[in-house]
Amino acid sequence: MSNSVPEGWDTFKVGELAHVKRGASPRPIQDTKWWGGHVGWVRISDVTSAYKYLKKTTQYLSNEGVSKSVQIPTGEVILSICATIGRPIIVGVDACIHDGFVWFDKLKKSIDREYWYYFLLSKEEFLSGQRQSGTQGNLNTSIVAELECLLPPLPEQQKIATILSSVDDVIEKTRAQIDKLKDLKSGMMQELLTKGIGPDGKPHTEFKDSPLGLIPVTWTARNVGELFKVQLGKMLSNASKLGVSPFPYLGNKNVQWGKVDLTDLEEMDFTERDRAKFSLRPGDLLMCEGGDVGRAAIWEGELSNCYYQKAIHRLRPINESYNPKLLLEYFRFAKDRGLLRDFISQTSIAHLTKEKLELVPVPVPPRREQEQIVAIFDSVNVRIEKLSEKVAGSEAIKKALMQDLLTGKVRVKIDNKEPAVA
Repeated sequence: MSNSVPEGWDTFKVGELAHVKRGASPRPIQDTKWWGGHVGWVRISDVTSAYKYLKKTTQYLSNEGVSKSVQIPTGEVILSICATIGRPIIVGVDACIHDGFVWFDKLKKSIDREYWYYFLLSKEEFLSGQRQSGTQGNLNTSIVAELECLLPPLPEQQKIATILSSVDDVIEKTRAQIDKLKDLKSGMMQELLTKGIGPDGKPHTEFKDSPLGLIPVTWTARNVGELFKVQLGKMLSNASKLGVSPFPYLGNKNVQWGKVDLTDLEEMDFTERDRAKFSLRPGDLLMCEGGDVGRAAIWEGELSNCYYQKAIHRLRPINESYNPKLLLEYFRFAKDRGLLRDFISQTSIAHLTKEKLELVPVPVPPRREQEQIVAIFDSVNVRIEKLSEKVAGSEAIKKALMQDLLTGKVRVKIDNKEPAVA
C-alpha cells in the first residue's frame, strides 16, 4: 500500500490509532435488575433499522446493567461484529454495547469521527467476508485492528466527510419521504380494504356480516381457491439442476413485496411437460410458500422462458372477476394484521400449503370498485418506486465518491482558513 499513499497522507493499522474494545453484557441477561433505566442497550436490530446515527434503542439498562456493559461516549463510532457484520454507526444517544459490537477507545483526536465512520463503512463488504464459523458468524477484534487505513490530514478528513454527508442527507430525506408514503398507504389499506369506495367516492356506510367480519353490503367474501388456480412450483433437486434442459427459475428470494427481483437467478432442468405446468404469464401472482410466508409480487413478463420452484405458489386468475393486484395488496394487509396466522403451518419452518391457501377468504368488491382501489394503490406505489430509485442512485453516487475520496484518487480542495491537524 505504501506505493499508493497520496502525498500528505499516512497509512496506519486501526490498532495503531485506537484500542479496539469489545462490548459486554450483564449476566444472566434475563435478570430484571439490569433493565429499566435510561441508558440504551444497543442491539443489532437497532443498528440495521437506523442509518448513519443511532438515535434510539429498543431496550434500556439500569445503573447496575450499565456497570456490567460497555458505555459509549456520544459521538463515537461502533461497529457490529456479529450477525450483520461490519456495519458502523455513530452513537447519538447514551448507550452501552454488548459483545456483538466493538468501539474504538482512545481514537486519536486527529481523526474526524464522521471520516472514521465512512472509512469503516467502506470496509463493510470486506469485513463481512471475514466472518468466522458459528451459528451466526462473528468477527474477532484482531481482524478489525489489522485493517489498514489511509488517513489524510484532519482538514481533508473533514472536507471528505462533509461531501459524503451531503449525499447521505439527500438519502435520509428521501427515505423519510418513502416512510411517510408507506404510512399513508398503510392507513389507506385499512380504509379501502374494509370500507371500500362508494358511488359518491366516499367509504361505504352500509355493511353486512361475512367470514372476514363486516364488509360493505355490495361486496362478497370468497376463498382464494374460488378465484385463482393455485400451482406450487417444481421440487428442487440436485438431479434436476444437473439436467440437459436448464432454464432460469424463481426462488423464494426472488419474490419481494410487490416486485420480482431477477438478480442471481439460478437454473435447473425443466422438461417440456414441466414448462407447461410451471409456466409464468403476465398477471400471475407469485407468493412465498415458506420463509416470509405470504410475501407476494405480480409477474409482469419480465423474462421469457423463466419458471419457478416449489418455494413459490403461482396464483392464476380463473376468470376476470378478481384483479390480482388487489389480492397482492390484500395479502400484504392480511399479513401485517395477522389475518393469515391461522392458515400458516407452524412447524420447524413456517409455510402455507396449497390446500390452506385455497381456503383463505378475501373480500370481493364489484370489479369496477376493484379497479378504483387498485388505481389508488398504484399511484402511491409509483411514487414510492420513484423515490426508491432516487435513493438507489444516490447510494451509487456515494459508493463511487467513497472509492475516490477515501483513497485519495480524487483530492479535495481545502480552504487555508480551515484548522490544521490536531
